[in-house]
Amino acid sequence: MSSAEPEHREEEEAPAGEDEDTGAQVAPIVKLEEVAVSTGEEEEDVLLDLKSKLYRFDKDGNQWKERGAGTVKFLKHKATGKVRLVMRQSKTLKICANHLIIPSMTVQEHAGNEKSCVWHASDYADGELKDELFCIRFASIENCKTFMEKFQEIAESQKSKEENKDATAAAGLLENLSVKEKEEAEKKDTENKDTEKKETEKEESEKKETEKKDAGEKGDEPASSSA
Repeated sequence: MSSAEPEHREEEEAPAGEDEDTGAQVAPIVKLEEVAVSTGEEEEDVLLDLKSKLYRFDKDGNQWKERGAGTVKFLKHKATGKVRLVMRQSKTLKICANHLIIPSMTVQEHAGNEKSCVWHASDYADGELKDELFCIRFASIENCKTFMEKFQEIAESQKSKEENKDATAAAGLLENLSVKEKEEAEKKDTENKDTEKKETEKEESEKKETEKKDAGEKGDEPASSSA
């Protein structure tokens, strides 16, 4: 009976040994390295950045459908100067709007809601161009007005760029036409000179032939005899 007691004590003391701190350190099996993620916005400057919720109009269902809640941005490319509207969902960062701001675009307040506004765009969020009618809603009237004012300002600035581009193209065209006209005028002048030269040479040749003929006829005349 007494021999069983130590065994019982050992069983009771065994768990205490499991919790003993040995001081050993275990290295992680997999080492994770930080990876840089490209958003495609590295070459662009942010002109506007606002929290909002975006909707698109479903023509088939004749109703508004939510595209996502997140941050809407106006991004200006550092090299080309072109500006696009980009919106990503907050959690997933999925793009729900991605299109250029062009001169023909207009934005207006959504009827009956001063915190919302609407506009048409050729959007590329789904990987292909689609004509969309968007509606965006902000937390405040002030943010909505800020968005609309910036939208119109950008569209106007792009219009100026297009006009300057057209003017430059027109000037280049006129310059090319001027050069072409000059070349044609020089070509025509050269042709006229060649024609005049040929006519002069022809006249001189005909004159020499006539003089030669006259001289020959004079030499063939009979000599006069004295009485």
